[in-house]
Amino acid sequence: MSQNGKLEEDSNQNPRVTWEGCSVLLDINDGDRLAFARLTAASSVKIGNKTCSLQPLIGCLFGSLFQVENGKDGPFLSRVLPTAEGDTVQGKEDCLVKDEFKDNRAIVDNNTAQSLTGEDIDAMRRQGATGDEIVEALISNSATFEKKTLFSQEKYRLKKQKKYAPKVLLRRPFTRSICEAYFKKYPSRIGFLRVDALSLLLSMANVCAHSDVLVVDMVGGILTGAVAERLGGTGYVCNAYLGDNPYAVDIVRMFNFSPETCRRILCCSVADLGTSQNGTSVQIGRPDCNIEIQSEDDCNIETQSKEKTSSLFSKRMDEAAVSSENRMMDITSETSTCPVKKACKTPRAGEKATQEIINLWKENGFSSLIIAAPDVDAWNIVKELIPLLSFSAPFAVYHQYIQPLATCMHNLQVGKMAVSLQISEPWLREYQVLPSRTHPHMQMSAFGGYILSGIRICANDQPK
Repeated sequence: MSQNGKLEEDSNQNPRVTWEGCSVLLDINDGDRLAFARLTAASSVKIGNKTCSLQPLIGCLFGSLFQVENGKDGPFLSRVLPTAEGDTVQGKEDCLVKDEFKDNRAIVDNNTAQSLTGEDIDAMRRQGATGDEIVEALISNSATFEKKTLFSQEKYRLKKQKKYAPKVLLRRPFTRSICEAYFKKYPSRIGFLRVDALSLLLSMANVCAHSDVLVVDMVGGILTGAVAERLGGTGYVCNAYLGDNPYAVDIVRMFNFSPETCRRILCCSVADLGTSQNGTSVQIGRPDCNIEIQSEDDCNIETQSKEKTSSLFSKRMDEAAVSSENRMMDITSETSTCPVKKACKTPRAGEKATQEIINLWKENGFSSLIIAAPDVDAWNIVKELIPLLSFSAPFAVYHQYIQPLATCMHNLQVGKMAVSLQISEPWLREYQVLPSRTHPHMQMSAFGGYILSGIRICANDQPK
């Protein structure tokens, strides 16, 4: 009990060190596989056909490197300590000069160059040989290894290392690493939101400290977590939803937010935000794009005509929220999520906002708006939420396709509701930077969605 308390205390003092119950991102074999896990005494990870316990990772620095080793009780993760590379750099430079006279034209891949058989490798494993020893044995028994170029030798070594001595990099889950992991493994769960598009959303919405940000997050919670991380425990994140059920934000749990940050991540229905304090309702999104505040006696006829439409729209939102929650259950069920110590109940991110905070938002307005709802028409959401912003507040809307954003942009221009409207298409190309091998990656993501951004204004025909 005291040991768990000490681990949590150390984690609060140094967030760079893992603790029991925290979420981590495991980078296996230099990006070949990315997996999320929650560190507990009973949690484990499967690497190839081996299952290793994650207990050695507790109390280590983020960025530590581990290697799978075979022990008496089975495979386990052993920490790899960094070595000095001062002498090896000079050695590589000398090899580069000698390597200019080599090529691979005379090498024929006929599966006869390796004299070490599978039975010999199994015998070495039974004798307790480590993965690095097996890799060195394979290299020494290869008849063509010395004839290869330096680049080919390194490629051969990495290929054998991934098979016989896999390595695991302990990474801290934050906005970029989580977004890249989901985009590589489950891009549909985050609405195909690439990391550069997410960065552009935060920049165009001017998310900064002490801001009250209105968010519509239908991409699993990656947008909510990114905004909360940038706020740094200041301001509020209001995750608005249409209908009766909030949208699933399970990805927020992987950020390892502090209790203070979790208290500032709230959810609220658009209907509650659009109702004034004196009981009147705000009718938004009329054909002339004006905002009218009507009392209950004056809007009976209009309410009856829109009752069926709003009920169908709310039902659709509820179904979207349930389906999004079901999709997120797949990735979170692979890891242990229940912490060992439950001395005090930590606040959960996404609690319902109190009436006092809602009234404050209605009085002052939100400082920015970010929308990522690929399954819903962009204009239907924007026309409901733009009146909740304060004047001169920026907003940014992400969508996988350009046509919904073009329609929304046209309606905003006709209604004179915003200025500085523009649709941006982010583009990303990654480069490999190595000596004599600097070039763009052979495979890249050619599409990153579209972002509509602008600034809300007060038109002459709008109430001030």
